[in-house]
Order: sequence, then C-alpha cells, then structure tokens
Amino acid sequence: MNDAKNILGRGNRDGAKLFRDWFSELSKSAETGNPAAYVFVMGSMAEILRVFDLPMVFPEINSLQTAVRHVSDDYLNEAEDYGYSPDICGYVKADVAMQLRGGEHPMGRIPKPSIAVLTNACNTYLKWGEIWERMHGTPMFTIDVPATRQAGNPSMPGSEQFEREKKYIVAQLEELIELCEKITGIKFDIDKLREIMNNANKMSSCFKRILDLNKSKPSLFNALTDGTIYLGVANTFRGTPEGVKYFNDLVEELEYMSENGIGTLTDEKYRLSFIGVPCYPIFRRFNEMFTEWGGTFVTSTYLWFATGGANLGSVYDLKNPIESLAQGILISVRDAMDSMFNPEIPMAKMIDDFSLDGVVYHPIKSCRTVSTGLADNRRALMEMKDIQTLFIESDMMDKRVVAEAQMKNRIDAFFEGLASRKSREAVGEV
Repeated sequence: MNDAKNILGRGNRDGAKLFRDWFSELSKSAETGNPAAYVFVMGSMAEILRVFDLPMVFPEINSLQTAVRHVSDDYLNEAEDYGYSPDICGYVKADVAMQLRGGEHPMGRIPKPSIAVLTNACNTYLKWGEIWERMHGTPMFTIDVPATRQAGNPSMPGSEQFEREKKYIVAQLEELIELCEKITGIKFDIDKLREIMNNANKMSSCFKRILDLNKSKPSLFNALTDGTIYLGVANTFRGTPEGVKYFNDLVEELEYMSENGIGTLTDEKYRLSFIGVPCYPIFRRFNEMFTEWGGTFVTSTYLWFATGGANLGSVYDLKNPIESLAQGILISVRDAMDSMFNPEIPMAKMIDDFSLDGVVYHPIKSCRTVSTGLADNRRALMEMKDIQTLFIESDMMDKRVVAEAQMKNRIDAFFEGLASRKSREAVGEV
C-alpha cells in the first residue's frame, strides 16, 4: 500500500516540481543577465547548447503556460495592440508581449535571448527568430534539415541520399559550435557532449517504453494531459541527470500500474487518439468533455512531433558524437514534419496497435503549420481504416475563438455514434 501511495501519481508530481525548478533557474538567469538560448521543441540542439552551460528558453512552452494559467488573453491583446494580427500564431504573440514586459511570466521571469537556435520544421520559427533579432539584436542560427521528399518514403541511413543529408547537417553543427564558443567564451568539450548524449539516450529509451506501455488495457496515462507534462520534461531536461531520473521513475510507475491493472480512468470505455495541438485556454474542461463519456487519449501526434525524437527511442553512437547527433537531428526533425503533414500514415498502424475506437482531429486558428491539411488527412485515414473520427476547431491560446458549448455538442454526438457502433458490434451487425 505504501509502495502504491509513493509510486502512483509520482510522474505528475515530480514533473510539476521540475517545471517550477526550471522556471526558477530561468528567473535567476534573467536577474544575473547571463547568456541564454531560445530554442524550439522540434530540434532544440540541447545536446550542443548544454556543453556551453547555456540555459534554454522554450518560447512555445512559456506561451502555452500563459493559456493553461488563464492569462493568455492579456498577452495576446498587448501584442495585438502593438501591431500584430489576430490571425498569426498565438505562441508568437504571447512571447512578444512577454518581451515587451521585460520577461514577465506567470511562473517567473524569462531572460533575454543571447542566441536563437531553430530549425526549418516550422515556418513560423524563422519569422519568430527575426522578431528577437529586431528587438534584442539576437544572433539567429537556423539548422536547415532536408525534409522527406515523398510521403511515407524518407531516405534511410546508409543510402547515398541520407549520407549526403547527414554531412550537410554536420557542417551546420560545426558552425553552431563555433558561434556558441564565441558567445560564451567556453571551449567546446566533446567528452561533455558524450555525457549529455548518453543521458539523452537513456531518456529516449524510457520515453519510447512509456508510449508502448500505453497499449495496455486500461490505458495508463492520458496522452493529452499527462502527456503534456511528460513532453515538457523531455524537452526542458533533455540530456540531464534529472531528466534521466524522472523518466526512469515514470517507467517504474507505469509498469506498476500495468502489472496491477490500474488505469488512468476507473471506467475506460473508449480509446482515442488526438491529432493536433491541445486547447489550452480550457485545458482541463476540454479533456473532461471526453473523460465524462469514459473516453481517454491513449496516444497523440503531439507526443510524436514535439519530443525531439524521444518518441522514436533511437540512441546516439557515443564513439562518433557529432555524426551521430547529425543523424539523430535529421531523423527526428524529419519525423516531426512527417507527423504533422501526413499523420494518417503512422495513425493507420496505431489504430490496431493501441486498439483505438476513434480519432479526434483538432485544427486551430493560429497554427497553420499543424492545421493545414488535417481535413484531407482525416479523409485519407477513413479510406485506409474503418474508424470513427471527430473534427473540432478552436485554438491553443485564444479563448475568444473557443466555443465550448458548440464543441461539447459535437463531442457528445461523436460519443453517441461510438456507443451506437459498440452496440451494433455486440450483436454482430458491424
């Protein structure tokens, strides 16, 4: 009993504490004026930046926290008053207001960027970096990652094309290392890089195990709510001993739940997948509209494209760290883009692997990158698999476009359809 009390819920409790610790460290950096790097979840280059002891700021995470804490409207309005359109990315606008406020954030204070490191995984990243250039004179370094040429058919390690692409990224990493040396005055230490990459390997293996464990019946965690916590720790503590301990403990917790038949819901009726970005302005209520029907999200595309490759469970070759890191970036960032633009391809397999009853598509107003094409993706999936789907629209930041009553009507109708289908299946009509 004592073991259960100590183990159950530990992942969420420890994750919340790590987030508080992370924001506390950012606040200290802001106060001291020490250099800080602004990075993104799709290709953070954390392994390189940690060699130079650069605190990492994830603007996407900072922005979504303003929505979860119900203050995003204030930030969005301030950015729009400053001149930004209501139609652009809500994450960007919240961050702009944060910069205008000198880093003020509901969980602490965000330091100014000394360097911005980004990839081409999202077109908004490029324009966002330019904002920091204008505001702070921040040097911006972009890793250009070659994308998959044909959906479902990426170049593979060992092929001539893949090796050319990897060599291209190696050259960019070498340039990034030189820039970090210049900014920090710290000489690059390849043995420290190996240590960080070793920690990242352990975290990646754990993360893949966690995703696989949720094939259990009942499911062990909610990919929408619990998964957001896991995702945050995977990014902010990537390559650290704290991150390794957290995910080792989380695997232990979920394995304990699996062995003892403990699920995230006491009465799981419907197993769902979520495609898109969550509705953070009413995050808890949004999830409740599904759990009230006994529905839980056992997997999510957010746990694919925003993990920095941890979803793949791939490990680095510590004997060849730079080349292996380049290969990892190429595979993970490309996988992130594929997961956004063609989610129907991996989803078709996951329907069987995770015993899914339905798939929920959630395009959002302010993120064209994630939302564009979801209607076509949905149609393609339904042609591939006999699965019920739900298509609901809102936003990840802007409560002004979240119509909760209409959303609930659509969700209720979706579950009524699922219930009817299960009834027909029970008597052999489907």
